[in-house]
Amino acid sequence: MKFLGQNDEYIELLTITKENCQVLKTSRKSELTLLWFQSDGNRLKIDTVEYTFNTNDIVSLTEFHQIEVVEIKEVQLLRWARSFYCIIDNDVEVSCKGILFFGSSNVPVIHPQESDLQILKTVFDMFRLEMQSADNLQMEMLQMMLKRILILVTRMYKAQMQLKATDQNNDIIREYNFLVEKHFREKHTVKEYADLLFKSPKTLSNLFKKLGDTSPLQFIHNRIMIEAKRLLTYSDRSISDITYDLGFSDIHVFSRFFKKNEGVSPQNFREGKN
Repeated sequence: MKFLGQNDEYIELLTITKENCQVLKTSRKSELTLLWFQSDGNRLKIDTVEYTFNTNDIVSLTEFHQIEVVEIKEVQLLRWARSFYCIIDNDVEVSCKGILFFGSSNVPVIHPQESDLQILKTVFDMFRLEMQSADNLQMEMLQMMLKRILILVTRMYKAQMQLKATDQNNDIIREYNFLVEKHFREKHTVKEYADLLFKSPKTLSNLFKKLGDTSPLQFIHNRIMIEAKRLLTYSDRSISDITYDLGFSDIHVFSRFFKKNEGVSPQNFREGKN
């Protein structure tokens, strides 16, 4: 089922099985996805890393994630354009800038509690019914229901990760991650992002240390490496072209950076994937 608005706003709800699993590999610009797995033993490679998803696991993805299907049993796909729903100018937790979609170096996997599932199933059933409507209120109703789903899933994820709703530190981390997603090709230092956030690099380092094991510099490097490995694996662009696309001054600097993080040169990495 799919809704298409007058200005190309769209949202779709599909049941994916092995017969139509290639749908998972198709992605358009400015697109967001929730996958709700309905069976055990689903296997996907996301950015070359293999995951196994079981019944009721939920994963949120952006247009930047590269998906390879290893094995699919059954999954509910909810996918929409950011033009359909994305409160980009308001850093709220249920927008495309929130904790579910803050950046491609993190793949949030939600494990709902039994008490959450009945509510989620009810909202999805209502969503399916509304997809069959055809009046001038349909888009607004679907947007409201999508927001309800995102709120539910966000609450599950926050409870799972033991995040506090009013924790300003989490807000700063999400903003940092979002800025890295926008600027990782041209901004490679913590100071550049600290300046955008009106914080000091030391403040950011301390916040990251409190909330996890990844430093703000490592987060930048991880994001660059994800893009580098994608381009080396899924495109035939030259290493020189990839070097400049990712904001490096020359191929030797990029090669040293890549080998330091991956253990092999870009050329050897590409050859190993073929």
